[in-house]
Amino acid sequence: MRKTFYITTPIYYVNDVPHIGHAYTTVAADVLARYRRLRGDDVFFLTGLDEHGQKVQQAAAKAGIDPQTHCDRLAPQFKNLWQRLNISHDAFIRTTDAAHKTIVQRYLQQLYDKQLIYKADYTGWYCTFDERFWTEKDVVQGQCPDCKRPIEQISESNYFFKMGQYQDCLIAHINAHENFIRPESRRNEVLGFLQAQKLGDLSISRPKSRLSWGIELPFDTDYVTYVWFDALVNYISALEYLVKDGNGSRFWPATIHLIGKDILTTHAVYWSTMLMALELPLPQTIFAHGWWTVNGEKMSKSRGNVVDPNQIISELKDHDPFRYFLLREVPFGQDGDFSHDALIGRINSELANGIGNLLSRTLTLIERNTSNLIPTPSASAETELEAELRQACLELLNKQLPETMERLEFNRALEAIWRVIQLANQYVDKTAPWNLAKNPKDTPKFHTVLYHMAETLRILALGLYPFVPDTAKGLLTQLGMLELFYTNPFSPSDLNWGRLDSGIPIRKGRHLFPRIESKPQGAKTVSEPTASPQPTSTVTATTAAATPESQITIDEFQKIQLKTALVLSAERVPKSEKLLKLQVDLGSEQRQIVAGIGKKYEPEQLIGKRIVIVANLKPAKLMGIESQGMVLAAGDKDVGGLMTVVEDVPAGTKVK
Repeated sequence: MRKTFYITTPIYYVNDVPHIGHAYTTVAADVLARYRRLRGDDVFFLTGLDEHGQKVQQAAAKAGIDPQTHCDRLAPQFKNLWQRLNISHDAFIRTTDAAHKTIVQRYLQQLYDKQLIYKADYTGWYCTFDERFWTEKDVVQGQCPDCKRPIEQISESNYFFKMGQYQDCLIAHINAHENFIRPESRRNEVLGFLQAQKLGDLSISRPKSRLSWGIELPFDTDYVTYVWFDALVNYISALEYLVKDGNGSRFWPATIHLIGKDILTTHAVYWSTMLMALELPLPQTIFAHGWWTVNGEKMSKSRGNVVDPNQIISELKDHDPFRYFLLREVPFGQDGDFSHDALIGRINSELANGIGNLLSRTLTLIERNTSNLIPTPSASAETELEAELRQACLELLNKQLPETMERLEFNRALEAIWRVIQLANQYVDKTAPWNLAKNPKDTPKFHTVLYHMAETLRILALGLYPFVPDTAKGLLTQLGMLELFYTNPFSPSDLNWGRLDSGIPIRKGRHLFPRIESKPQGAKTVSEPTASPQPTSTVTATTAAATPESQITIDEFQKIQLKTALVLSAERVPKSEKLLKLQVDLGSEQRQIVAGIGKKYEPEQLIGKRIVIVANLKPAKLMGIESQGMVLAAGDKDVGGLMTVVEDVPAGTKVK
């Protein structure tokens, strides 16, 4: 029997403009839903909108329209964003749905009939923005402790839910269920709150004289229900009317409620005690993640630094890099900081230079040497290098990904994938298939290397799919395997080595992740080089001792600008055995360099290498091709080796 997996996001407030926080929670939920579907679980993924409350009523009145029309106009902004982010939710709930209203009223009546709701007069400090009451000790200088906005004192009769009587039961449940509230810091936060003070009862109504836009109490038509009681019920109301086969009850209790840390109390305390009162099981896990800052500052409309996911997707012309960045950049659960430089850095170093480079190298070699067909490996040609790569791939699929995804350690899952990408690119460098291709005696070994490169890409596609689904499908399309993918769960063979069949044609397409150039103000471009005279394109070291006449001063040496450069592409110069034309990245710009290293290196061998160049040389033409720098290499007469950088330092770093 398939395991059920029910994951939810909060239902987002309809008046909000979708920002990075909304995208973060929803992408994380989507990753888990996609991963569990691949593993064969029976998945239900719910998201939606909270559409009632005083702020909606006020905004609609200001616009001169009724609240429902106001909500109908705003709802598409979230639906459209989820479509652009490739979110695979199974249902989208709106608290203005007629079925949801009926279910909320039914639960209210049940609690009222059980004498767990009572009416009482109340005087307290009320925050309209957060739509909640605060006690005297909570108020800070006449302001709401959460949003820091002014509050007002209100005296009125309201209905209260006897939340306080479940305090001890909730403490016991948290202590007995280690994973109920995660991460551990949030669990300790809730326990500290519950153990430090007596839990009061919860006002669950608002008089219609003050607020009419809400779900009417079934036992008193002069009141509507408190927006949080209405909103929290969505997690179970959706199962009654939005599960397509009509058997939604199998999904409760929810596997994971994903929320931001700002709504932890409402979920861990309000929702949990409501469920206890209704005699329903509590969710298995409530996971509260952190907030995003922007360049170290809190996001706010007044600062004008709210990150708009729609804008980023438009700028990148792709959603997958943004999805990748959100879950790669910081441990899930902690606060994170967003910057465009960090986003571009991840895209260039890990996506373009990592998986993109590996795919390009693999398909280019297959295209040129095996008639576009996946070659057949030879067991007799295998070495420890192949065994190491196979083992890393199998551990990724069968151990590292299951363990990290179970713990919601998305960044660790992506780190594990990244380690395999690095290992695969190192494998290519060590086996040097471009050299194997030259000798017919090496054909079995050559085909074995190519097969291992391609099969590693297939396995990486499986691991990447939940995070960057379109990229994974594009990768498999180019490997000729899209028809085998994956609306169905993994089969046992998918998780083993060798699923990629020999003889199938590849379909080489566009580069998965073109590099993104971030040009700061005043940066030089390829067409604006700074240079000095350049007699040749390659510098070689010499063993001859320098004579006094050939020695230079430190001031003279400091005029030479040595920088690291990342090789983006390489090709032979026509009619030259020696010259290669390189496109290199210097961080703030790209340049073309013609280098006399063609007898030592095949072009494919250089892609992805971090080399050292002389950056401030005047452009020179070699065989009619402009060269905008000089590559450093070692050798007396012939090139013996390139000067490369072992560490993954940023392109354009000065060499001292």
